[in-house]
Amino acid sequence: MRQRGEQLSAQAIVIMGVSGCGKSTLASLLAQQLACPFLEGDAFHSDANVAKMRGGEPLTDADRWPWLDMLGGAIAAAVQAEGVAIAACSALKHVYRDRLRAAIGRPTAFVLLETEREELLRRLNSRPAHYMPGSLLDSQLAILERPDSSEQSLTLDSMLPPSELARRTLEWLAIGRTTAERKSA
Repeated sequence: MRQRGEQLSAQAIVIMGVSGCGKSTLASLLAQQLACPFLEGDAFHSDANVAKMRGGEPLTDADRWPWLDMLGGAIAAAVQAEGVAIAACSALKHVYRDRLRAAIGRPTAFVLLETEREELLRRLNSRPAHYMPGSLLDSQLAILERPDSSEQSLTLDSMLPPSELARRTLEWLAIGRTTAERKSA
């Protein structure tokens, strides 16, 4: 749990990665541990975007801009109200993360969850009620741009237990490590 007065290196934390990597699980756990709002990026998609994905059609940048703007605005409002907010969002490209940061207007950290394609497919196929079909995984992997040294980011193996992912993320956020240190975490 975050203690009164404890400082984190970011006010907005975005758990990112392709579908099935565990973004929502980690983001929800972190929000509980930090006693702060959790925003599920999927909830901000338009009905048209959901229908497109459900139909097996990848979203375009034009589809994503309004979604990113809405989500970024909601994160900004949550940070304004609570001081810290956690969101789950694919944030696959640098320009998407730039757009989110601009909308949030506060220090923002990104945690990329990665694992092997086969594991991602297994996870996607085990959640039949979700609108994102496994057939779109390759399109997400194809456009994924891993965060670079210009971004406050941490990359973790999503095969680790959620509690360990949360521990490593909170440790990293509390310390505010440099890019070189983050890569070895």
